[in-house]
Amino acid sequence: MRNSTATASRDYRDMNRLMSLMTGDEKHGPAATSTLDALWVLYDRVLRVTPGTADAPGRDRFLLSKGHGPMAYYAVLAAHGFFGEELLSGFGAYDSSLGHHPDRTLVPGVEIGSGSLGHGLPLAVGSVLGLRAQGLTDPRVWVLIGDAELDEGSNHEALAYAGPAGLEQLHTVVIDNASASHAWPGGIAARFEAAGWSVASVDGRDHEALYAAFTAPHPGQPRAVVARVAPKS
Repeated sequence: MRNSTATASRDYRDMNRLMSLMTGDEKHGPAATSTLDALWVLYDRVLRVTPGTADAPGRDRFLLSKGHGPMAYYAVLAAHGFFGEELLSGFGAYDSSLGHHPDRTLVPGVEIGSGSLGHGLPLAVGSVLGLRAQGLTDPRVWVLIGDAELDEGSNHEALAYAGPAGLEQLHTVVIDNASASHAWPGGIAARFEAAGWSVASVDGRDHEALYAAFTAPHPGQPRAVVARVAPKS
């Protein structure tokens, strides 16, 4: 469903209200709230995409791999005018476009259907290669993944390929909320660094730190930003 009557609020202070409109998936509340600040900074200050350019070839692409618990994603999209906030209260209902996993055919601004762990980073790598094949070297591809997704082999293969391939258009945000089964302090950053990525680790609630990490130059390398967060209650 496409909604052409959306109005943007563009105020981070409104996020709690917008999030509160969505109920019925409380078990994924921490998965959602841990992504909120990174999503806000991306859509408010970094991504070169708007409701009017959501289908433009030259747009930036954002892929939400961490698609389980998408409430923060929907709230940020609504706040930036991709659809009207009146849709939020129907979240998860049978006849709602806003499902428990995002659907690219139903939700304006959504690039991929997601929620199954480990799919987003490989899709992002493929998106960069597809853009290159079309001669589109300016659009950037951003993907947000969870720390637990790095247990999946498909992610390992994607990050191992992207560094040596020099996929400078590729940007990965890893939300580290200590949910991975096989993790060690600093392990995420070390893993990307070993594969030839440009890497930064920041406080995932600090908007200025996130912005600086998202916009730092990284010539000839893909970029990974590890955003460390404690889930909001």
